[in-house]
Amino acid sequence: MFAGSTTSLLRTFLFRGASAALLALALAGCSTTGKDKMTTGSIPTAPKTALDTMNSSDLAQATASLGKAYDANPKDRNAGVNYANALRMSGRNDQALAVMQQVAITNPSDRGVLAAYGKAQAAAGQLEEALSTIDRAQTPDRPDWRLVSAQGAILDQLGRSADARGKYRDALVLAPNEPTILSNLGMSYVLTGDLKNAENYLRSAVGQPGADSRVRQNLALVVGLQGRFAEAEQIARQELTPQQANANVAYLRSMLAQQNSWQKLAASGDTKKAVQ
Repeated sequence: MFAGSTTSLLRTFLFRGASAALLALALAGCSTTGKDKMTTGSIPTAPKTALDTMNSSDLAQATASLGKAYDANPKDRNAGVNYANALRMSGRNDQALAVMQQVAITNPSDRGVLAAYGKAQAAAGQLEEALSTIDRAQTPDRPDWRLVSAQGAILDQLGRSADARGKYRDALVLAPNEPTILSNLGMSYVLTGDLKNAENYLRSAVGQPGADSRVRQNLALVVGLQGRFAEAEQIARQELTPQQANANVAYLRSMLAQQNSWQKLAASGDTKKAVQ
């Protein structure tokens, strides 16, 4: 049976890894038209290398650089969103939230800002508030699947798995076979101990065009939780540089270690026990 501390870590892992769609929305934005003032365009000040692929040194440098751009013009929405994302990736969640609060005051109707603000609220533990903020970012006549999936990830953090899965399935109607949604759905089943269903959804996610290393990392975790450690490491190392692969394997081992030991996991015959 999963321990409570492990469940909490898995929920953190779910939100960090599988719900990358909301982060992508905040960084890159939706396409825009001349009549659509609520969506966001590209953000030219964002780092060329994705923040979540940087090592700690590069991330620290990027955060410092983005912080200077924000300090130079605190009312600039691009500078604020990028800096808040970097702070959140660095684990400085309270500071990221404070930045996004200021950006949201200046840009109260900007969907990209509201999405990033909701992300910051969730990372800081303000989950109910995050749901409300993301709901404000959504438009019923033009729903964004990324926001729907992000709501699912937050509901999973709140322990409302059935509601979360409903959101993921709504998102799949808007974006069929989208790998990030399938990954979120798979990780939702991890949180209730249903590793068979989790693996099925994650394998489907990995098989879709556009699936990235974060989706494979989630699959590796689920395979490892079932005691198939060699296979899990093989998945974690796919299509990555040796440095990235080693980092993925190290993180995988740290997650699996929360079950006390790999040997204990391998000896467990029941992989569908309820999460406590």
